[in-house]
Amino acid sequence: MLADGVRDGWGLSVEEIVFMPVGLDGSAWAYEVRMVGGGRRFLKVRTGKFTRPALALPSYLFDHGLPQVVAPIGGVRTVHGLQLALYPFIDGPGLWSQGLTDAQWKAYGQFLGMLHAMELPGDVAGLLPTETYASTAPHRVRALAGPAATDPTLGPLWRRHREKLSAWADEVERLERDASADPAPTVVCHADIHPGNLLADGGDDLRVVDWDAPILAPRERDLMFVFGADFGEHPINVRREALFRAGYGPLDLDDALLRYYRLERRLDDVARCAATVLDESATEVARAHELEPLTRILES
Repeated sequence: MLADGVRDGWGLSVEEIVFMPVGLDGSAWAYEVRMVGGGRRFLKVRTGKFTRPALALPSYLFDHGLPQVVAPIGGVRTVHGLQLALYPFIDGPGLWSQGLTDAQWKAYGQFLGMLHAMELPGDVAGLLPTETYASTAPHRVRALAGPAATDPTLGPLWRRHREKLSAWADEVERLERDASADPAPTVVCHADIHPGNLLADGGDDLRVVDWDAPILAPRERDLMFVFGADFGEHPINVRREALFRAGYGPLDLDDALLRYYRLERRLDDVARCAATVLDESATEVARAHELEPLTRILES
């Protein structure tokens, strides 16, 4: 079925389509498309629709001076209710585990500096949502508190950290009020540009993937992935920060916004992981898979 969709939709001679166990989106799957005579493409399959900015923005960026962006090829096709998007296949690892070289830290800064300076035409900018400082994470964590505290698996961990979780929820809401009262300027943000979404494309080049949720937001929305220890196994240090800043250019960080985005992300991850652990329809493998990062977040 998928092979026919790729053949019909993009006119490619498909030899084989191979599932790739990447990503955390339960409504999307990734595949390697191997073509007759050689050559590969990356196929993303989604049960719902791809958002318009997830397709239009990377295409615009790639065409206007940001070749690091991995953009879709030729739009979306629909096959038996599934949506298919095709991309170049980047034959290189994500950098979450192996970390960035010194040259890649500078390239990381250069890319984000160019992205945040990008001025979009109205028809593209109008597709992107704008930051509203209206996280659902505090409410979701509070709603889970009762079931989580009494759950045989999750209960001991949750009870041990419930005061911390309550304090995080209160702080996120306070920081939201402060940010809303004095909004910072917005820029084009990738919104999930951690090292796992940076691919090494030979040598020290970087390619940037997973443009599923771009947003117009303060640049700290992206920079939380740089200036923190939660994202990647080789986080920033003094030398890496100097390299990143050398690539990015002048940079005056808003510490309150950085704190908000880091804490909101942490709380959102807690709510998402805990909901799966408590879901009676989830498999034991899925529950165990979500319990591990939840434990790491709460006990780090």
